[in-house]
Amino acid sequence: MGRDTIDAEIAACDALSLQATQAGAQAFARLLRLAETRDSGQIPRIARFLAATYNGQAFKLDLFEMRAVDIAISNDMLCCLDALRWGRADLHTLIPDGDARVRAVIDCWGLRWPNDD
Repeated sequence: MGRDTIDAEIAACDALSLQATQAGAQAFARLLRLAETRDSGQIPRIARFLAATYNGQAFKLDLFEMRAVDIAISNDMLCCLDALRWGRADLHTLIPDGDARVRAVIDCWGLRWPNDD
């Protein structure tokens, strides 16, 4: 494999990574907005998903949650997972006040940190 081929492969991966991160950030913002402003049966699932993407050690992700939400919501969740797969950035860091907003959603929806006793 020549240097030009390797460079082309790296450039292609970089473009895919950037595209996935941009789409993931937009999807994360939509999901966060829903968790902040809505109150339906789907929203606790969204809050749990956001918490898991924020801190996967503290908040485990149950993939079956994606089967219990609307298609548009699950599509946004998939975009977030694709962005996380590329590992370019933590999604909450790409959203204005993302850290505080996700922590507020965690609190609002009664999600418990592992050491909250």
